[in-house]
Amino acid sequence: MDSLIPFTTSGSLVDCVDRKMLVILRDGRKLQGVLRSYDQFANLVLEDTVERIYHQDVFAELKRGLFLIRGENVVLLGEIDLDQEDDVPLKQVDWEVLEPYHLKDIADKKTHDESKAQILYEQRGFCKEGGEGDGY
Repeated sequence: MDSLIPFTTSGSLVDCVDRKMLVILRDGRKLQGVLRSYDQFANLVLEDTVERIYHQDVFAELKRGLFLIRGENVVLLGEIDLDQEDDVPLKQVDWEVLEPYHLKDIADKKTHDESKAQILYEQRGFCKEGGEGDGY
């Protein structure tokens, strides 16, 4: 039975401790940092965390420091290959330069998602997101 522990729930994170990880959150933010700790609920502690935003072929980073993330907010967690990290063909720019474009992308996505949900509701009978009984 003990041989199954690394492959069940958050036990599989044991090999990721002290490695550089990418975490994508439910709100769309992308964080990179060194995984220092976790618990049975997959709550994570990242050290030397940076938040990255992207637009087309450029990116910007903002230092966030030590970050505690509730497990329920994690959409994706993956290890960053340090050997290939610098081979990514993206250009880094200042956060202040890229942030307006990033905020516009978020607003455009929200508008698109709302119109899609409205069409699904009116034409296909789907319920609206966040409607009664849809909470979790």
